[in-house]
Amino acid sequence: MTRMRDVGYVWEGQPAYRDFPPSMYGLGEGCAYFGLRRAYYLYHGNNPAALAKLAHLDEVICDISIWRYRKIEDAQKNIGWGIYHEKSPEVMRAEAESVSRLSLSFPNVRGAMLDDLLGAIKSQGYAPDTCAGIRAALKAHNPRLQVCSTVYTHELDAKNWAAFDALIDVVFLWTWKSENLFKLDEGVARCRELFPGKPIMLGCYMSDYTLQAPVPMDRLRFQWERIPGYLD
Repeated sequence: MTRMRDVGYVWEGQPAYRDFPPSMYGLGEGCAYFGLRRAYYLYHGNNPAALAKLAHLDEVICDISIWRYRKIEDAQKNIGWGIYHEKSPEVMRAEAESVSRLSLSFPNVRGAMLDDLLGAIKSQGYAPDTCAGIRAALKAHNPRLQVCSTVYTHELDAKNWAAFDALIDVVFLWTWKSENLFKLDEGVARCRELFPGKPIMLGCYMSDYTLQAPVPMDRLRFQWERIPGYLD
């Protein structure tokens, strides 16, 4: 029987908060807390110092869209930290090649994430050859690395992915609005239709960013009670 601890990932990394700067210290503690051995690493640079803190894990997936930080000032002249997402094709290709090279020194690095890929297709004008170039860069030094992509249940329209599905090895499926978790079975089935034969990792938010609040417990319970069935 497949168990959650055998296949589950924890999102590892500290985003920017207004009152204190980002830090990679604490990396790996999320996995320790949840008893899991796989991490999706984001918010910080892909470099030896960070990956060394995750070297004890079984698997690491690296984000190759770059989160950049800047100091910000509010209306009361208080200085804090802000974050923005850099996912131009040039940045993604360079970061993919860097992760490929790093994986030779950190063999638990198993792939890279194209976060919010459909958003990049629309906002950055990504074409299939753009993603093919990123894929080639990731495999340049280590052909075994996998291209992972986030896909949201509200994006499961065949026309969104027809030209890109062959470039994706693993799908990380998320439900953006927690109110739609009650349609999760339908979303998983549709994802399997669009990406036949590909591993699907189910994303589980604890916060609903559309509500700016924790996911209501009845919705969280509904999702988690279905996970054992999806594992098999």
